[in-house]
Amino acid sequence: MEDGFAPAQGSPAQTCPFSEFFVHLHRGRNIRPMTSADVVPEDPSASAGGHASAAARSIHEGAEELRELKAKSRVAGDEQAIAKQHDRGKLTARERIAKLLDPDSFVETDALARHRSHGFGIENKRPYSDAVVTGWGTIDGRKVFVFAQDFTVFGGSLGEVMGEKICKIMDLALETGAPVIGLNDSGGARIQEGAASLAGYGYIFDRNVRSSGVIPQISAIMGPCAGGAVYSPAMTDFTFMVRETSHMFITGPDVIKAVTGETVSQEELGGAMSHASRSGVAHFVASDDEDCLDQIRYLLSFLPANNFESPPYFPPTDDPMRDCSEVLDLMPDSPNKPYDMKQIIGSVFDDGEFYEVHPHWAQNILIGFARLAGHPVGVVANQPQVLAGTLDITSSTKGARFVRFCDAFNIPLVTFVDVPGFLPGTEQEYGGIIRHGSKLLYAFSEATVPRMTVITRKAYGGAYVVMNSKHIRADVSFAWPSAEIAVMGAEGAVNIIHRKEIAEADDPQGKRRELIDDYERKFSNPYIAAERGYVDDVIEPQETRRRLVRSLDMLRSKREVIPQRKHGNIPL
Repeated sequence: MEDGFAPAQGSPAQTCPFSEFFVHLHRGRNIRPMTSADVVPEDPSASAGGHASAAARSIHEGAEELRELKAKSRVAGDEQAIAKQHDRGKLTARERIAKLLDPDSFVETDALARHRSHGFGIENKRPYSDAVVTGWGTIDGRKVFVFAQDFTVFGGSLGEVMGEKICKIMDLALETGAPVIGLNDSGGARIQEGAASLAGYGYIFDRNVRSSGVIPQISAIMGPCAGGAVYSPAMTDFTFMVRETSHMFITGPDVIKAVTGETVSQEELGGAMSHASRSGVAHFVASDDEDCLDQIRYLLSFLPANNFESPPYFPPTDDPMRDCSEVLDLMPDSPNKPYDMKQIIGSVFDDGEFYEVHPHWAQNILIGFARLAGHPVGVVANQPQVLAGTLDITSSTKGARFVRFCDAFNIPLVTFVDVPGFLPGTEQEYGGIIRHGSKLLYAFSEATVPRMTVITRKAYGGAYVVMNSKHIRADVSFAWPSAEIAVMGAEGAVNIIHRKEIAEADDPQGKRRELIDDYERKFSNPYIAAERGYVDDVIEPQETRRRLVRSLDMLRSKREVIPQRKHGNIPL
């Protein structure tokens, strides 16, 4: 891996090595120590004939017993439960881990853990490994930690021991600086364990927050995920859902009908496409379990192991210095005609590769990962095909969270701008577009990673400033000759500036057309901005790829001093 740029001064990377930074995690962990009240008495027959004493058995007998216990832990669910899982089109927890990780790389932890609860008959069923499989392994040779909830055991419900297992693996991921992946398939809290199961969720939530911005956290919803359990995936960096087999909601259809009278199906309420296109909870949608696990592997190819590392470099097969002349044919002659920004992105980056994040939600802005001369970058772009590329509440939120993720994990940002402004309307104003729009402004302004901007066409008003402009410290800003950098479009500007003159003219429409043409000639171009240094250069569109490659190479050693503070107060 090539060296990347250094994190901003004052960040943990410059104050202490990774291992020292997490020593505090060993102090005061939020896991209650086991007491005598937690011990479930073993069957008396076990001591009589089940387990030989340590003094009375040989090492070979002990090894044989261990193999039997490990075998039991690998089939904790009964055959009928496993068959039902497969009938639903779902893999078991262990099958999922086997497909996610490199072959023979998985090292399991706490395989012999069992719950210590009693009451309601639960003490009579104590399967090894409880209802979650935990451990670590590799993906493309890189270390990751994983936990997979096992729906064939207690419906994957979370109890005290299950929570402890998950917390242990999350602590190891944080302390060693490696991504953690959660494969969720659970009926919720284990009712028989009461408050202990709720405490388990709290301990997991706390670790989600501690790990945020330090190691990548990825959640896959591969079955039910309801109630308080939904908040852990919501706080992770990326959430995958599987069509028709995964569901997320705080209150289910039955409760909603009882309280509000609304009738809604599970799929409509909390299915993959509902959360991918309406709520924005799901970043990615997979067709089945295998597709979901393949997509997780692919996503990780763009991400560093932790916030101290640079993202993984792959030697490019695409010529970094090639022209991207096809963009000339993609841009329409009329400034009011839409075009597909995805095609521009595909032309500029390595091999046309663009892994889009949130492809179904807030489609007027594009976000995702690409590679530039082998180096991963985060891409943010207006999409003129949807709402003319205007910014609104959902697109601002979508863009802001992605920008902050890239900044946290040392992933450079490339922004393509074609924005006519913020979406007008009472719905937007009452919904808080002022507050939500400022999230994207805040995210770009606080980012210390290399930031590059390409203005392809419209860059109007405050939305232009928000989209990673030079005025909020973008490192490099280019404009195409088709760029229009202005307070607003020519027609709107003329209607305001020359209202009286047009009204008094003998031919108002002719006068208005004359004034619009004059305004466009003077202001609807990038050259006034270039004169003032608001863009670094006006470039021919076919040069875009090589100019970005050279700029990224120049910015690789970027260092930025940030003010010392606990944290900023982003307008949430």
